[in-house]
Amino acid sequence: MAVQRRPAGARRVAALAVLASAGLVGGSVSAVTAARAAAEPISDTTQAGADIPNAKAIAGGVEGLDPRLAAAYAAAANDASAAGVTLWITSGYRTPAEQEALWEDGLQTYGSPEAARRWVLPPSESTHVTGQAIDVGPREGAQWLEDNGSHWGLCRMYDNEWWHFELATAPDTACPLRLPDASDR
Repeated sequence: MAVQRRPAGARRVAALAVLASAGLVGGSVSAVTAARAAAEPISDTTQAGADIPNAKAIAGGVEGLDPRLAAAYAAAANDASAAGVTLWITSGYRTPAEQEALWEDGLQTYGSPEAARRWVLPPSESTHVTGQAIDVGPREGAQWLEDNGSHWGLCRMYDNEWWHFELATAPDTACPLRLPDASDR
């Protein structure tokens, strides 16, 4: 599926501008401040979110995420939507208590810490707890993100989890090799 792409810097600036205008980055962060945070120049004539419609809908689920991950996802989700691809966050930031509950459930389900770690990590090791990971759906959207996510630095991390993505590289560079599962982290 062909996707029209803006230059990497423009995508990053646009995404941060949208998140700022939608109130999703640092409360009162302006588009100019968001752009500076992305280490990209922005002109005084740039309108926050002008090229990304429905910013709040596109950026849904980004609460608690690292602002760079949130911005990268918002930009990717916008381009997915423009390409007719459905994409959403199924799980993003998790509190330590939420991750602990998942870890305890994993221990019961898989029978041992070693087996559970293939699918879930304790709160002290989970990138969801630090706001550095998202799980996405549906499967077709996740496949689109796997195919195109490196344009924003988003990479699928594990062979056994088609849904798990992290900001793992610089935009428009190759993703690192995937690990078999989270136990190899």
